Amino acid sequence: MNKLLIGIVVIIIGYMCFNNIVGKAYELVIPENAIRMRVIPNSNSEYDQQIKAKVKEVLQTTTYELLKDTKGSEEAEKIIQANLSLIDNRINDLLVKENYNLGYEINFGLNYFPNKEFKGVTYKEGYYNSLLVTLGSGEGDNWWCVLFPPMCLIEAEESEEVEYKFFIQELIEKYL
Repeated sequence: MNKLLIGIVVIIIGYMCFNNIVGKAYELVIPENAIRMRVIPNSNSEYDQQIKAKVKEVLQTTTYELLKDTKGSEEAEKIIQANLSLIDNRINDLLVKENYNLGYEINFGLNYFPNKEFKGVTYKEGYYNSLLVTLGSGEGDNWWCVLFPPMCLIEAEESEEVEYKFFIQELIEKYL
């Protein structure tokens, strides 16, 4: 069984590497029932990016607390919806502490994500079920991840390095 699993992993990695070598981007399809999370800062100023990072930390901590034992996306949606005021209060407390007075909006529902290609991976544009926090005018480089199922795929701004976390990579690290 382990040899079969390793063989499948090698084939998939080979395919991904071949596509990258010939210059083609492969398309990463995020599950349709996934819930994304996104923070869009006011601007790309150092201050606004620092605030974005702090809001991201609050969101990650809070959603982890809420969803750590969740079994499905429908249950996760209900929990998030029922706890939007808690999430809002925690973000508000942070922004008050930071003397951030540009305002913010929280939206849980279908939100637009633009097409993005990065390091040979294309993330399809479209409207995705997501928890979106927009700070100020929302014109800075954003951070996003897949909240549920809990597999944050991207955790960086446009101008920084991106770390991809794949189930296949975790298997390779575990078995090889």
